[in-house]
Amino acid sequence: MDVFEVIRKRKSVRAYSPTPISEQILIKILDAARRAPSASKKQPWHFIIVKDEMKRIRIAKGCGYGRFLAESPVIIVACGDRKASPNWHVVDTTIALEHIVLAATALDLGTCWIGSFDEEDVRKTLKIPEKLEIIALIALGYPRKTLDLLPKILHLLRPRKKLKDIISMEIYGEPLRQKI
Repeated sequence: MDVFEVIRKRKSVRAYSPTPISEQILIKILDAARRAPSASKKQPWHFIIVKDEMKRIRIAKGCGYGRFLAESPVIIVACGDRKASPNWHVVDTTIALEHIVLAATALDLGTCWIGSFDEEDVRKTLKIPEKLEIIALIALGYPRKTLDLLPKILHLLRPRKKLKDIISMEIYGEPLRQKI
């Protein structure tokens, strides 16, 4: 599968099969994150892999819309090191997270990026030091088929914007010369 197919195939998955993810596949996905670019090659990220069911349940309770985290076999907690890269730890860590999302999609796994969570509870549960900022959580697992119509309805009500609506040529508001 080429990168453009992976990008088209990627979607937020909110229902997971209990099938475990092999260590080999997990390492492959995490290695994709390790290869992400970072400012001055500081690599200010740290990923905590959470497989323990009780920890996943506890973390999920603090995630308003992310309660499905409890059923994903893996939660990846992405942290950025403020001290290593004060100005770029958030951007660099999110680039690495996108590498995780795309690598997982290429391997037929589902992911969902969670930005709303109880930071202090996650920090306490996983003993995360203060020097690290918790950037986001990623649910990771094999998608489970559901009859949930909400994503389909949302997609119809809020489709992707057209390229012409998000791109300007040379200056703001100047359309591309090519038809898109």
